[in-house]
Amino acid sequence: MKIEVKKKGKKKSFDLITKWSDVTLEKWLKLIEFEGLSKTKQTIETINLMSDMPQKIIRELSIEDVVVIMKAMTALQKSADSTLNQIVKINDKEYGFHPSLEDITLGEWADIETFIKAGIDKNMPEIMAVLFRPVVERKNDAYIIEAYDGNIAVRAEEFKQMKASQVQSALVFFYHFVNGLSATLLSYLKELQKRMKQV
Repeated sequence: MKIEVKKKGKKKSFDLITKWSDVTLEKWLKLIEFEGLSKTKQTIETINLMSDMPQKIIRELSIEDVVVIMKAMTALQKSADSTLNQIVKINDKEYGFHPSLEDITLGEWADIETFIKAGIDKNMPEIMAVLFRPVVERKNDAYIIEAYDGNIAVRAEEFKQMKASQVQSALVFFYHFVNGLSATLLSYLKELQKRMKQV
């Protein structure tokens, strides 16, 4: 999307993101960081991050122009595809979402839980590095990912380039899985407790 600014009788054109999939995880985390700022500072930082417009010019925009820009960015985010991308490509390498969350290991679960407790917004690349791993074999829609070994530092760095829309859909999918798992575990534990009382 192009933004035209008139200044001293001259028009200057700047680029604004055109689709939410242009936003990387790294940029999305910065947007989350901005939420702690005042509304004015948050708006300036957001427009600066999502466009090639210098802050000096952003500060000179009319309120009406700022509202139009912010509405356009909100609309892009709302219109983003929320379908889970089971395979994502980052730096020409394919990573697959855990193909069977029911088979998640205790180590994977413990690491995800630790990252969430330490601050989900600070540890999003690490969480994605646990849920997505290099594809080692693939045929049509079926794929196998690398076994989890806990060594995710390098992969987490790469995942900063993952698209924010892909991260959001993976989190929604994982959230629904965890809620379903929690209900199943609770039901199982109640049944186990009932049996133990009968013994």
